[in-house]
Amino acid sequence: MSWITERKLNWVQFLALKIIKTGKIPRHVAFIMDGNRRFANKQNITKKEGHSMGYASLRKFADMLINRINIIYFIDDRFEKLAETLSWCMDLGITEVTVYAFSIENFKRNKKEVDELMDLARQKFKRLLEETDELTKAGVCIRVIGNFSLLPEDVYKLIAQTMAVTKDNNKAFLNLAFSYTTRDELTNTIKDIAKGIKHSDILPEDINEDLISDCLYTYKSPNPDLLIRTSGEIRLSDFLLWQISNTCLYFTNALWPEFSIWDFLGAIFYYQRCYSDLQKVKNNFFPIVHNNRVSMYVDKLHREREIAIENIYLPTVQS
Repeated sequence: MSWITERKLNWVQFLALKIIKTGKIPRHVAFIMDGNRRFANKQNITKKEGHSMGYASLRKFADMLINRINIIYFIDDRFEKLAETLSWCMDLGITEVTVYAFSIENFKRNKKEVDELMDLARQKFKRLLEETDELTKAGVCIRVIGNFSLLPEDVYKLIAQTMAVTKDNNKAFLNLAFSYTTRDELTNTIKDIAKGIKHSDILPEDINEDLISDCLYTYKSPNPDLLIRTSGEIRLSDFLLWQISNTCLYFTNALWPEFSIWDFLGAIFYYQRCYSDLQKVKNNFFPIVHNNRVSMYVDKLHREREIAIENIYLPTVQS
C-alpha cells in the first residue's frame, strides 16, 4: 500500500540543488546498489528485509518518474529519505537511470535467498504493471536487460509485459539490469554476430566496435555519464564494462539502503569536477557509420529481440 505526499525541501537542500544545477548534469546515471545484506546484518534484520529496502528504493524512483511534483511513499518511513534522494535525479534533469538489480552471480547464493529475491521481483513488477496508465501518461519507459532464460518463467513474463506496455514511452527511462553480467552480455553479442555471419547477413570484415555496441543488451541507451557504487566496495562486479570506458566512476561508503541526498549530490559534484577531462577523451572518438548491409542486420536483430518479448507478452495478455 502507498500514498502520495508532497515533497518538501528545507532551505539547505534547496540551496544545494540550485548550486549543483549551475554545473553540468549527467544525462544518464548508473547505480550498483550494493550493501543490502550488510545493512541487514547491521540492523539485525533478515536478508530479505535488507533486499526489500533496496528494491523499495528502486520502486520509489519509478514512482517519482511518474510524478515529479509528488512522491509516492511506502508505509515504512525508513524509505522516505532514500525516496527523496532518488527524486533529485528528475529535479536535476537526469532522464535515464540504470541500476544493477540482480547479477547472474547472485544465482550462486543459497536457494532460500535467491527465491526471496525472485519473490521481491514478482512483487515489484506487478506493482509497476498496476500503474501502467500513470507510466504511460508520464512517458516513462521501463527496460530490463539481462539473460531472461535464467529466470523463472513467470518472472520473465512479468518483465516482458512491463517492457512491452511501456516501450513507446520516451520522456524518461528506467533500466533494470536483472540476471545480468557483462561477460554474459558479450557472450550473447558474439553469438548473435556469429549467427549473422553464418546466415550471410554480415561479413567478418563488418565487425567493429560500433557493431558490437549495437548488438549489446543496452543498444537503445547512451553510455552512462556517471556510475555510482555504494557500500565502500571499489570494484565494478561485471556491470556495463563495455559501456563505461569513458564514464565517471564514483564510490561511496554508504550502504545502499542508507544512501543519502548528500551522498548523491557529492557524486554529481565529483562528476562536474571530472567533466572537462571526460569530454576531452570523448572528443577523440569518431563514430563509424554502418554500411547498408550492417544497418539491415542490426535492424533485423533488434526486431527479433522485440518479437521475442512480444511472444512472451501477448499470450499472457490473451489468457
